[in-house]
Amino acid sequence: MRPSGSRWTTRGCRLRIAQALLLCLLAWLPAAVLAAPPGPPPLRDYAIDAWSTRNGLLHNSVRDMAQTAEGYLWFATWEGVVRYNGVEFTPFHRGTRPGLRDNGVGALYLDPQRRLWLSDSRGNLGRLGADGAWEYLERPPEWPRALVHDMVMDGGGRLWLLFENHGLGCVQPDGRLEYIAPPPGIPLPASFPRMAVDASGNLWIGTLEGLVVRAVDGQWRRFGPADGLPAGLVWPYIAPDGTLWLAAGERVFRRRGDGRFAAVHVLPGAGYFTSMLQDREGYLWLGTENRGVARIGPHGQEWLPPERLTNGRIASLLEDAEGGIWIGANGGLFRLREALFTGWTRRDGLGGEYVRALLEDSAGTLWVGGGGGLDRLGADGRFHPVPLPGGNAPVPSILSLAEGREGDLWVGTFADGVFRLRQGRLLQHYGQAEGVPSGHVRAIAVDGDGRAWVGTRRGVVVVDDAGVLPPPPVPGMPQGLVTALAAIDGELWIGSVEGASVLRADGTVEKLPLERAGGDPRTVFGFHKVGGAVWVASDRGLFRIRDGRPARVGLEQGLPVDAVFSLLADTAGDAWITSNRGVLRVPLAALEAAADGAGSGRLPLQHYTEIDGLPSSQGNGSSSPAAIRRRDGSIWLATAAGAASVDPERLARYADRPAPPPVIEAVSVDGQALDWRATTALPGGSRLAVTYAGLSYLLPERIRYRTRLHGLDGGWVERGTRRDVEFIGLPPGQYTLEVQAAHPGGAWSPQAARWSFQVRPLWWQRSDVRIGGALLALLLLYGLYRYRVHSYQASNRRLAQLVDARTADLKAQAQRLQEIDRERAGLLEQLREQAEGYARQAREDALTGLPNRRQFEETLARDLALARRGAHPLCLALLDIDHFKRINDTRSHSVGDQVLREFGQLLHGQRRGSDLVARLGGEEFALLMPDTRLEEALPACERLQARTRAHRPWAGLEDLEVSFSLGLVELRPGEDAEDLYRRADAALYRAKREGRDRLQLG
Repeated sequence: MRPSGSRWTTRGCRLRIAQALLLCLLAWLPAAVLAAPPGPPPLRDYAIDAWSTRNGLLHNSVRDMAQTAEGYLWFATWEGVVRYNGVEFTPFHRGTRPGLRDNGVGALYLDPQRRLWLSDSRGNLGRLGADGAWEYLERPPEWPRALVHDMVMDGGGRLWLLFENHGLGCVQPDGRLEYIAPPPGIPLPASFPRMAVDASGNLWIGTLEGLVVRAVDGQWRRFGPADGLPAGLVWPYIAPDGTLWLAAGERVFRRRGDGRFAAVHVLPGAGYFTSMLQDREGYLWLGTENRGVARIGPHGQEWLPPERLTNGRIASLLEDAEGGIWIGANGGLFRLREALFTGWTRRDGLGGEYVRALLEDSAGTLWVGGGGGLDRLGADGRFHPVPLPGGNAPVPSILSLAEGREGDLWVGTFADGVFRLRQGRLLQHYGQAEGVPSGHVRAIAVDGDGRAWVGTRRGVVVVDDAGVLPPPPVPGMPQGLVTALAAIDGELWIGSVEGASVLRADGTVEKLPLERAGGDPRTVFGFHKVGGAVWVASDRGLFRIRDGRPARVGLEQGLPVDAVFSLLADTAGDAWITSNRGVLRVPLAALEAAADGAGSGRLPLQHYTEIDGLPSSQGNGSSSPAAIRRRDGSIWLATAAGAASVDPERLARYADRPAPPPVIEAVSVDGQALDWRATTALPGGSRLAVTYAGLSYLLPERIRYRTRLHGLDGGWVERGTRRDVEFIGLPPGQYTLEVQAAHPGGAWSPQAARWSFQVRPLWWQRSDVRIGGALLALLLLYGLYRYRVHSYQASNRRLAQLVDARTADLKAQAQRLQEIDRERAGLLEQLREQAEGYARQAREDALTGLPNRRQFEETLARDLALARRGAHPLCLALLDIDHFKRINDTRSHSVGDQVLREFGQLLHGQRRGSDLVARLGGEEFALLMPDTRLEEALPACERLQARTRAHRPWAGLEDLEVSFSLGLVELRPGEDAEDLYRRADAALYRAKREGRDRLQLG
């Protein structure tokens, strides 16, 4: 027995030593994370924005990209080139003015003088002029009429052109054009569209048969296996630091100081590389033929798989002036940008993306619960499911989490009671049989004695080692649905649909008088202690409880939302607030001032949404904890599309952005476009409109603008996010318009965009005309005076009688004419109103303003004929508001009418320009989508359902929920309008039969 006991003692000691080492490691990890050097985040944390022909691109294959000195981005496609200002694309092709000679653009190149060059599929070479027009060089006779698929300029100012299936072109500094045919043994006809010039002037050219170089002296050399390079596709890339990189197969080579090449990176399974970029941080980006994009840097080899971009070739890579990475692919244009928030979804192992609760336990383990069950974040950076057997469902829906005094994990569910886990394993399940009321467990709090207080739909119950106990029989304990619990300073704070209460240490229950602070709160979502106060999150904003007195911060005090779910304070003195419309970051001092009544009505807050990396702007309330701050300082949030995390330490990197450079884009006078670069004088009395933009591509929708017109304005005029300004009837004089731009909360651009012009006077405003007119008026007055004196002396009485008679007659005639004119104007107005009314009644629904069934049928017949004639796709969706009769019966017909109006407005706001939204009758609507395939129409209809579910309020009623069923079909060959409508109607019927609020394909 003794030896066995000794072995047990030794094993136990080893176990305790291992546990101690593990705890030390866990304690060290947050500090190591905080001490990590600043820099770009992992590739998975980047936000991806995408554009295609539906957003303004001329073609989905983006061959090349460039950014000019003023900040515009240019994208080359097979249908022309487009210029992008962050908001809209401006196309240039054969049909525009200024236009191109050929639509098939081969390459774009920005030379050292920051001039933009363009080549095309017919061997044309153009340069963008200062006036915005393309200036083309005339081709010599020997110049091939072939695609120029790359360009580069050497240190001597010579521009080299690489022709597809031909040789080289050269533009000398004096403008002479030369053609260099492929020399024997050099595979230039098999060139790959990548060429580079090194610091010595050597021209490196990639081909499908190896690497070739043209030396400064004109000598050619071919590299191959003897030089350590493969014999197949090899192409060069010169990085901004002068490093020469080579892409060959699945390997990346770098030229060493001795001139030889060394393989420095191997990416198994990458296939062929098609593009390369070294960014300002030194990271190496690699585009592939069909495997997506790879990045090599301090985070190792990272991959952006093709399904997140496109399954085709990555043709080009570009880093813009703000550090954004642009990807030109066969399937569209993509942009990677650093986002403040990191999203955690199914791709990271979560069982479901509707997350309700998060918890970091005392060992540093992160637990996430939601509609997909319970998950735990592993050391591999992925979430792993934790089974919870014993409930009614195979995977219970989790609503709440809490940690017990001994490290036990308490898990509250939607309909399966409470689970208790110890070291990740199920210890006990408490259901109805054990005394937990059926239904929702939205909150759990563990007190200092280790007892778990469980919030149910029928008040609070207590669970300890002895089992489930009823709450203490104290007057005032909430008896309805409990939505929040918190053990604070030995007291239990209880939130419910009845408000907020506190179970004091002496056993009494005190209801908090939140309504005294205003807002009429009904539901409490959480309690958060910050300093010496407790902040209460509710459906009417935040309430601060200090010394028993409530103070409110809501819409009236500057919050942009009504319902808030959680408040967390970071180490920098900011509060992070979750809501259904994004995350708010507010300085705690500003919240305190607003609660004290010292605020200005405008809180200095930052509002974050999906564009900042959130999986969804919709946070989750009535579950807990819906937001936590981990030991490493990061903030984790529950959203309707996954978990989100943010490191406040990254705020400086995220927010420290230079102001957008402003540009003036267009000017019009009286509605006519003006060549403002060449025009400095404008006619007087005209209407002047100026359009401008701030060339930033991070958050262009949030850029703020201000203008100042020297000669009129005394100071800067704030324009918000508006990108145009208009002046009407400017007085004659000299003017200079200045435009500045700024990011939200950032500084204004140091250099303003300026345009100076002169407004010419009207003829009657000229000084010589005014002087001559004044002299003439004086002469006339003097002559009139002499005449009147003479006439008065001769026949004063006769003239007076005649004037009186004539005056009376003129007054009578004028009065009759005015009456006739009023009658005629009234009659014309009646006729016009009747005509407009008849026209509207014929094709417009009177209630919603949408097209009616007649116009829908006419448009369907027209689009059907066009689809047949041009073999174009066409989709039809029929929508029916669910339980609309119940709304009329229970809410009144006026509410039903308002719901129809708002639903019609929502449909009309979500449609594309070519789509038709019509009301067919009652609660039935139609959405006709020409030139749209089923796989394109389906996500559009799903977004429409999501917007309808998220819309609040309906008809001014917060508790009114509206949904719709939808049947979606695509036109089949040989199908007529009746058959198409019948299939869509059948699909709609199936959607309603299978439970409503769903989409059914037909």
